[in-house]
Amino acid sequence: MAKVSLRQNRFGPIRFRGMGGVSAAVVLAVVLAALFILSFAVGRYPISPIDVVRVLASHVMPMDHTWPEILDTVVTQIRLPRILAAMLVGASLSLAGASFQGLFRNPLVSPDILGVSLGAGFGAASAILLSGNIVAIQASAFAGAIAAVGISYVVSKMVKGNPTLSLILAGMAISALFGALLSLMKYVADPVDQLPAITYWLMGSLAAVNMRDLLFASIPMVGGIVVLLLIRWRFNVLSMGEEEAIALGVDTGRLRAIVIVCSTAITASAVCISGTIGWVGLVIPHVGRMLVGPNHQRLLPVSLLLGAAYLLVIDDICRVAASIEIPIGILTAIVGAPFFVYLLNRSEKGWA
Repeated sequence: MAKVSLRQNRFGPIRFRGMGGVSAAVVLAVVLAALFILSFAVGRYPISPIDVVRVLASHVMPMDHTWPEILDTVVTQIRLPRILAAMLVGASLSLAGASFQGLFRNPLVSPDILGVSLGAGFGAASAILLSGNIVAIQASAFAGAIAAVGISYVVSKMVKGNPTLSLILAGMAISALFGALLSLMKYVADPVDQLPAITYWLMGSLAAVNMRDLLFASIPMVGGIVVLLLIRWRFNVLSMGEEEAIALGVDTGRLRAIVIVCSTAITASAVCISGTIGWVGLVIPHVGRMLVGPNHQRLLPVSLLLGAAYLLVIDDICRVAASIEIPIGILTAIVGAPFFVYLLNRSEKGWA
């Protein structure tokens, strides 16, 4: 393994030992591919990996169908959309978290720093109160998330001073506002039907995802992911500070807007099909730094692959850990919070 050190930057005096970015990405891609195949075998209906490969291959090349029709249904219509959704949501949340941490030069920042999750929760709760169908709930959640971030950005522009600090403070205020509105929605909801539906949505789940939902959400997700990966080298310049970045010719205001728009789009798209899933965008980027260091050219692709693999494993556990399915947001918090405490304890003198 190559030794990657971080002498002194905005994240504090931490030293990392890590592998090269390319080798780490290759290893993680292989692991993710293996998890993708093995995840089909997880569930009440047992399926061997060989049968999974045969069924999937039959949809891209001509093959004789020698397996039961129910096997094809389970693989392609039930498990495939859920597995792809887990990978895409995990990749989106972890990439958005790493991007926001680089943008704000703060390792404690998560994708919902600007109110995405609470805005989406308010939107979804509003649609549930109006007896909307699943499409209306997802669309309303997406609109609520975008609205919360948009208001945070507009408010931050009205505040004089450090633009980064103003944006964080505005995000905190708008998050509190949408949190209060969400509580109001829960208070006036019908306790028999509507309140349980709101509560279950807020806990997060991929059980109801289908290919239509996935195709709808994948367009802004993939678009935002591609843009963030293309500009990832600029995060290294931005981490040097506002004045240094401007001196090097980087338009910090434009870059900040691009990062916020792309990260918000992929986070809002993820939340609208999965509900609120916490800790992924906060913890996974730190694991990526442990592997490849703080260079964002390496960190962002590795965080993306790590997030996809992590949420895929968590979703597999949710499906089989109990007789009834565990909401994925509960399990990510149970796993993520203790691990984050471990990361805090691992640092030498804390983070700046």
